[in-house]
Amino acid sequence: MLIEDIKKIIPHRYPFLLVDRVLEKNENTIKAIKNVTANEEFFNGHFPGQPIMPGVLQVEALAQAGAILLMTTKVDDPENNIMVFTGIKNCKFRKQVVPGDQLVLEVELGEMRRNFVTMKGKATVDGKVTCEIEASAAVVPKQ
Repeated sequence: MLIEDIKKIIPHRYPFLLVDRVLEKNENTIKAIKNVTANEEFFNGHFPGQPIMPGVLQVEALAQAGAILLMTTKVDDPENNIMVFTGIKNCKFRKQVVPGDQLVLEVELGEMRRNFVTMKGKATVDGKVTCEIEASAAVVPKQ
């Protein structure tokens, strides 16, 4: 799935669209990438002279990958709904992400009840875990 396909599924846009491509997807798992470039706006202040991708943006990238998976496999009317986080737990940051890295995002959907779902995600660079989360989300109508 390329960027134009992704933009049809989730509402995020530059500079907050954090998934560049979906590599693999099935009913319950997705593998996507975020190419981290030196031109990212957040590197101007995080941190000058030592650019590090904020951990919260790694979490957001995982959330966006999860939303792509959820909206394309479990939601009947994705054009009129969005996914929002309802909780994050057991979030851990293991390694810094810097310009030039390719962040690989892997998310697995858990149990879904009505419009609520659980998910687990991990982000890696060169096979090393940078971030891992357990999260919950809800599918809600677009306003």
